[in-house]
Amino acid sequence: MWWSSCSLLGFISNDKPSAIFKISGLKAARQVVPQPFGMGGMGGMVGMGGMGGAGAQIGVSVEALDQLAQQTPTSGTTATSSDSFLMFTHKMVDNFYNFLSSFALTQGQMTPSQSETFIPSSCVLRWYENFKRRLDQNPTFWKT
Repeated sequence: MWWSSCSLLGFISNDKPSAIFKISGLKAARQVVPQPFGMGGMGGMVGMGGMGGAGAQIGVSVEALDQLAQQTPTSGTTATSSDSFLMFTHKMVDNFYNFLSSFALTQGQMTPSQSETFIPSSCVLRWYENFKRRLDQNPTFWKT
């Protein structure tokens, strides 16, 4: 059966409604793959050989939660959580802002120096607020 060659990557449930699984080691697909839901619901065939890309088949199995607990994902597969990445990024930006703020001086405390450049803390605060706002809107904005 075709599913006997599948590898368990992980699962989703009501408690864990989404996950991203990275896969590697795909072989280039060179055959025409039947697509039962393609072509506007009429079925169809998709040729993958001419695109030069890789192909993957995704299987979905509906299982009881107690049965899922007995299954082990294939070694070397991990789910990444965008929530943990978002938390890390927020904490990193908070730490950066707090670090810079620890060096804050009033104008009276500053001594003129040719080798030092001073950046107004209002500029750093503006960057900090803009970065956090953009991160909340789109956690991957920095990739573009």
